[in-house]
Amino acid sequence: MPLTDTAIRNAKPADKPIRLFDGGRLYLEVAPSGGKWWRLKYRFSGKEKRISLGVYPEVSLKEARERRDKARLLLGTGADPGETRKAEKRVARLGAENTFEAIAREWYAKDFPPWSESHATRNLARLEVDVFPWIGARPISGLTPPEVLDVLLRVEKRGALETAYRLRGIIGQVIRYGVATGRVARDITVDLRGALRRWPVGVRRLTITLAMPIAIVPLARCLRLCRAYPWAAG
Repeated sequence: MPLTDTAIRNAKPADKPIRLFDGGRLYLEVAPSGGKWWRLKYRFSGKEKRISLGVYPEVSLKEARERRDKARLLLGTGADPGETRKAEKRVARLGAENTFEAIAREWYAKDFPPWSESHATRNLARLEVDVFPWIGARPISGLTPPEVLDVLLRVEKRGALETAYRLRGIIGQVIRYGVATGRVARDITVDLRGALRRWPVGVRRLTITLAMPIAIVPLARCLRLCRAYPWAAG
């Protein structure tokens, strides 16, 4: 006989776990402690298995039946519901570990460009104020150019155009670090060139050319500046 909400609420614990079956191999397991767990028994590749479908009352009888039906649909396609769930959890865990903020902090701590300590601290603060609140929790592999542009436009609209350009460069370095470490396929910031407001005419930008004498701009400093400020070189 199918379970009812009343029967579930009135189910009392015993010295050993008891099982109240609903149908379709779905049952409620009542532990000696009083906890109630939804379980589903199924067979896959000739072996009997079971998976948890949640805790009652957080998962209602109706929801448990819906989860049972989804699991049975997976079985019908030749998939193991238990293994499918493990794979989903792995993907979710990797997504949590590979957020933009997590990778940015890893990059910063491990291999940030050769800035001075105070300059590096300022750049991290820029990320914490202007970037992390908006895309910090996003998996880096799922970021899109419009999302990053939206972050930069917020900065641009408050009149901080130079900061917006700096942030575009820093975000690009973080994403390229993600590319190098296998967390994302490509640097999407290359798609943002020309998306920010053009630099105002008459406002001096740092421009480094090969014609500059080494005495004016030492080569090592040129390389450091180009890495730290890719937006400033042209």
